[in-house]
Amino acid sequence: MKNISENINDVINNIEIAANKVGRDKDEITLIAVSKTKPIEYIEEALKCNIINMGENKVQEIRQKYEALGNDAVWHMIGHLQTNKVKYIIDKVSLIHSVDSLKLAEKINSEASKHDITMDILIQLNVANEETKFGLMTEELIDFIINVSRLSNVRIKGLMTIAPYVVNSEENRYIFRQIRQLAVDIKRKNIDNVSMDILSMGMTNDYMVAIEEGSTMVRVGTGIFGKRDYNKR
Repeated sequence: MKNISENINDVINNIEIAANKVGRDKDEITLIAVSKTKPIEYIEEALKCNIINMGENKVQEIRQKYEALGNDAVWHMIGHLQTNKVKYIIDKVSLIHSVDSLKLAEKINSEASKHDITMDILIQLNVANEETKFGLMTEELIDFIINVSRLSNVRIKGLMTIAPYVVNSEENRYIFRQIRQLAVDIKRKNIDNVSMDILSMGMTNDYMVAIEEGSTMVRVGTGIFGKRDYNKR
């Protein structure tokens, strides 16, 4: 059984392989270690390996882990975020990946304003139209971005998606390609307060394909920390 540092080395090597395959620089890709349900000790192991970006799905976990580790890690909110919980993480996370409603964006803007900060966000898309997943449909995207771009304490930095779980990662290639094309189209519109610098797409089972299709952030949990045990909460 490999340990966390060995797993991290494997993932970093895979990132480099995927980047080289399409002529990209591996340094364009940020590895986010998805630490949800994992204990503090696991995160500390990752930090020792210079992996500082940690992704969490739940507000409560971010609060607890931030209390223990603070700014030793860079925290990413990657799970569905309820408006009534924004206030608990607004001063703790560097990026919210999962913005999928104007109501949520307005709440983030309001809370960020109270802390005199500008919060970087990604727009979550549900390209595969999965009923079990959150995210905007592609046809809603442009109007949504224009509305959110008017908020003064929120900055749109790009797009995010959670692709379907597949055994063969090639099956998700079309999704990543579609997100990349959407980002290109949006960038051409030159909307104030909007950049498409970040494409957060690709997880343990498909991050290499995502990188080949333009991902700049991959979210790897099982591939680093092993399978999650949801009983240990």
